[in-house]
Amino acid sequence: QVQLVESGGGLVQAGGSLRLSCTASGRTFSMYSMGWFRRAPGKEREFLAGIIWSGAMPYYTDSVKGRFAISRDNAKNTVYLQMNSLKPEDTAIYYCAAKRDYYSDYNYWGQGTQVTVSS
Repeated sequence: QVQLVESGGGLVQAGGSLRLSCTASGRTFSMYSMGWFRRAPGKEREFLAGIIWSGAMPYYTDSVKGRFAISRDNAKNTVYLQMNSLKPEDTAIYYCAAKRDYYSDYNYWGQGTQVTVSS
C-alpha cells in the first residue's frame, strides 16, 4: 500500500514556473513507477508524465513535452513535476499516481493539488 501526498500547487502568472512534489509513504517507493495527471474543469483526466523506478527514460504527453519535467528522488520517497512556461490552459488539479507494474494501470492516487495560471 502506498499513500501519496502532493504539494506545491498555487497561483502563478502565465509564463511562470511551479514545482510540484509528491511524497509517498512506505519503504518500497523505489519499486513503483510514478506518474503525474491533471483534471481541468469540465475535462477528462489527462496523463502528463511518467517515470520508472530508476528515473530513467521519463515520458510525456505531447502537450507538455519541453515545458514539464518529471524526476524522482528515491531516498526522499518523492517524485517531482517541474512546470515551466505555464499557460492559462494548464489550470487544473494535478495528481500523482503510482503503480508496481509498468504495464498495468495506476492504482494509487494522491488527493491532488490545485494549479491556477492567470493570464
